[in-house]
Amino acid sequence: MQFNLADLWERVSDTVPDHLALVCGPRRLSYAEVDDRATRLAHVLADRGVGPGDHVGCYLGNGTEYLETMLAAFKLRAVPVNVNYRYVEDELRYLFDDAELRAVVFDREFGPKLARIAGTLPALTTYVAVDDGSRAPVPGALGALDYEAGLRAARPGRDFPARSADDLYLLYTGGTTGRPKGVMWRHEDVFFGAMGGAAGGGAPIRRPEEIADRCREPRTRCVPACPFMHGTAHWMAFSVLFTGGTVVIPRGRRLDPVGLWRLVAREHANFLVVVGDAFARPLVDALDSPECEGLDLSGLRVLLSGGAILSPAVKHALVQRLPSLLVVDGYGASETGGQGQAVTVAGGRVEASRFRVNEDTAVLGADLRPAPVGVVGLLARRGHVPLGYFKDPVKTAETFPVVDGVRWAVPGDHAVLEADGTITLLGRGSVSINTGGEKVYPEEVEAVLKSHASVFDAVVVGVADDRWGERVVAIVAPRDGHRPTLGELQAHARACLAGYKVPRDLVLVDEIARSPSGKPDYRWARAVAEDRGAP
Repeated sequence: MQFNLADLWERVSDTVPDHLALVCGPRRLSYAEVDDRATRLAHVLADRGVGPGDHVGCYLGNGTEYLETMLAAFKLRAVPVNVNYRYVEDELRYLFDDAELRAVVFDREFGPKLARIAGTLPALTTYVAVDDGSRAPVPGALGALDYEAGLRAARPGRDFPARSADDLYLLYTGGTTGRPKGVMWRHEDVFFGAMGGAAGGGAPIRRPEEIADRCREPRTRCVPACPFMHGTAHWMAFSVLFTGGTVVIPRGRRLDPVGLWRLVAREHANFLVVVGDAFARPLVDALDSPECEGLDLSGLRVLLSGGAILSPAVKHALVQRLPSLLVVDGYGASETGGQGQAVTVAGGRVEASRFRVNEDTAVLGADLRPAPVGVVGLLARRGHVPLGYFKDPVKTAETFPVVDGVRWAVPGDHAVLEADGTITLLGRGSVSINTGGEKVYPEEVEAVLKSHASVFDAVVVGVADDRWGERVVAIVAPRDGHRPTLGELQAHARACLAGYKVPRDLVLVDEIARSPSGKPDYRWARAVAEDRGAP
């Protein structure tokens, strides 16, 4: 047995076959049932020519089928590929071509869009349609197999060849700018770097067989509120499954804050995963609504944000309303896995962007050697890191440099090492603002703006300025019934920020554009600021 994701999963499912693995709506599947469904789907794909190294698209909303498809691919030594279901046809065509998809498992709703691009993708020969309740007709030109019919007809036995710790996990990430790119991980590295192999409530696993000892007593009932098409949800779901816990999957493709709290209460979930304020702020507001009155949320112990940092105001509001809750900001990236955490509890200090990091994380200077305390540098991780970007050796060399024989992942986040060994995260250099020679990191200013009582959401960008090079512009979505002025927000910001960081312009909008994972769309924000942000 190796540190292979399929091997690890099968060892867990054989150890605790009757444990509840997945819940989605009325469907409740044990580990044995999930394994059987994934095994049958693997045979469906194999019978259509999918084998080791082939890429299988997961063009799906959240559901048990998403994780089943990933497991099926892993069983075959194939590679599941996450597909953003919000992409338009040109974006899909680019992704499918770049990822070299051989097969795709898709929700019926997306069939017409697939049919319009299928002719330009000759390598994509296998289509499997999931009944998503949309009643959308599946275009006959695709020759798609019905997912459930295929499972019923497929053989159940595990007759798969031996697997390897070097098998691939591929995660496509859009980042803040540019085309999506695939981050390639070895199974062993992503298990230890992102899927709980280095933690699990005890010492790191030394041998893959030891995973059986961690799963006998299920402790976690986790609700991932974020889409499975993004890494945070993958990582948390598999971290739970590798410890014998239960993943409770919300239905629907839009955040329903009241419905999510009701799901947490109904399923007695003790772990909730969100992505930043885009998820957490509506959840806080919902707690104050009559619809959530009387819900028993006492079993919820941890709320984890991954992929985007929570603002201090939201952290404070969460622990104020749920005093027994542990609010955890998890820091990491598609290129690094999990790197550090900031924990907030009721009555404790609320940190903005200061994290305790693992021993493999460091702040590197311009020479890619450890930076001194107090000096701004690049946050990096060594050890279990990805192989690089799929089909992009130039970007791979830039992001994964080798220094003195040590390979680092350096995706571009700036940080400062503090005297106590923690790091203060400043933000991604690609979206930082240079105003009068001073560098402004949007996340810091956004956190301050979102602590204003009239602000529901905010994003900060820089636009060209004749005097300063760039000036700081705030794009703000106000709370209902409020209309904050630039002067009010400037006065609020000056209490927390140096003067050069205070926004010089303000644009009010109905809603901040964000990706489905909750990350702000800085290209959209910059265009809005340039069009409407003149003084």
